[in-house]
Amino acid sequence: MPPGATPDRAALEAEWLCLTRETLPALAASRRWPVRADHCFQRILLDTAVGGVWYDAIAGRPAYSHAPPAVLAAAVALARAAAAGTADVADLNRRSLAWRRQRKAG
Repeated sequence: MPPGATPDRAALEAEWLCLTRETLPALAASRRWPVRADHCFQRILLDTAVGGVWYDAIAGRPAYSHAPPAVLAAAVALARAAAAGTADVADLNRRSLAWRRQRKAG
């Protein structure tokens, strides 16, 4: 566990990695989501959790380990909702890409 991390934080990070590296990619084809790769799910969920492009809000890398606790918790909650079928991954992806287009154009 990194210095300063709490057991709760470590558990949240472990769940994040499981959801974004295993669970969501495994569901992607059958749900006909527009993304399949773990880093795409991480982008979508973190962008949504911060309300914009995540690297404008999270300074360190990897982002999940440097995200404020509330941001990581929100991203994990979104990942859980996506896995449960209650979050629209295609819509979240569209919003994430729109934020990124705006950032490039700005």
